[in-house]
Amino acid sequence: HGRICMLGCLGFWVQEAVHLPLPGFDAKLPLDAFFTVPTSGLWQIFFTLGGIEVLSNGGKITPGDMFADGRSPGDINFDPLNLGGDDAAVRRFELAELKHSRLAMIGLGGLVHQEILTKQATLELLKS
Repeated sequence: HGRICMLGCLGFWVQEAVHLPLPGFDAKLPLDAFFTVPTSGLWQIFFTLGGIEVLSNGGKITPGDMFADGRSPGDINFDPLNLGGDDAAVRRFELAELKHSRLAMIGLGGLVHQEILTKQATLELLKS
């Protein structure tokens, strides 16, 4: 949930600042933009992400199955920069990610509620 919220916070700000020059991409507020996506597009995203989740877990889809082989949650063996060579560094990065994830979960909730209450984009509200 934390990684998704980190991407969600980034998505909120990018949506406010960058607009593609095509019809349907001109929504100023991120929540308005979400509700302009056709239902079939949302289902496409849902099934694509679900497929990635099933494939990355080797077909194991329940918490009891996913971690039966000793893998810890969040560990998908992706370390292209070899940052996990030192155990102390790995623990430090895990703690930093956990702290950032918790902050992002609170922050995304704040972004959503601020937009619902004020009907203004976050970056626009900060400028005023």
